[in-house]
Amino acid sequence: MLRRGLKSGRLRRIVRGVYVSAHVPDSFDLRVAAVALVVADGHVVVDRTAAWLHGFNAYTPAEHELGPVVETCALRGHQPADRVGVDGRTRDLTADDILVVGGVRVTTPMRTALDLACHLRRREAFAALNGLAREHGFTSAELHRLLPRFRRRRGVVQARKLVPLVDPRLESPRESWTLLAILDAGLPPPTPQHWIEIDGVRTYRLDFAYVHLRVCVEYDGWEAHEQSEEQRRYDEERRAWLRANGWTVIVVRLGDFTGDALDRWIGELRAALCPSYSPRRW
Repeated sequence: MLRRGLKSGRLRRIVRGVYVSAHVPDSFDLRVAAVALVVADGHVVVDRTAAWLHGFNAYTPAEHELGPVVETCALRGHQPADRVGVDGRTRDLTADDILVVGGVRVTTPMRTALDLACHLRRREAFAALNGLAREHGFTSAELHRLLPRFRRRRGVVQARKLVPLVDPRLESPRESWTLLAILDAGLPPPTPQHWIEIDGVRTYRLDFAYVHLRVCVEYDGWEAHEQSEEQRRYDEERRAWLRANGWTVIVVRLGDFTGDALDRWIGELRAALCPSYSPRRW
């Protein structure tokens, strides 16, 4: 019955082993209730499941299609969970690392951010740090004060390098990827979410801008078949206005984070940032 309900679209998975009628809207309370059904007493929700409950989605689309595995850890005196749909482990948590949401123990947003900074691949880890910082208003300095507790832990070297770069102004995971690629290339950091004013009115917002050089980098997350004609026309008009007014516009798309595609737009950005005038005579 469940398989038929999923196939017909009448049901959807929330997490592994928990289903809901397809017409029920997604909500924080629904997620908490679903997780509560699979987390045993004496366990704490951690990592990507905790981030999901805190408002940042670190799961892949494929994982959502199957229903995400709930990631937990056992408190002292309890064994890690071994049921289907739950990824159980142990963790050095203190009372300050845990809050209770809807009767479910969950790691705090800051603890969750630092755990993911250690456990996820580098780009995804940076996106999680920025996303949770944006959702919950903590800063790079606050994260840095917690890092000594992670000494000698696997992944802490990566976390130490990423924490100083945290910027809650970044609005999507791919914007985090874009900024990380720029910094990895040794280029100066741009200003995120810069507004262009026309006649004193905020009109266009740029993902990343080098304001004095009139260079901007835009992440375009739309696939060609997903983008509406109206959205396509708006983007074309917007970028045409920017170019007509002296801006160099570099567009980064979904597949542009590795190999030749990455080298191409990084090379374009590097060339655009080279000053055309030098005071030297030779």
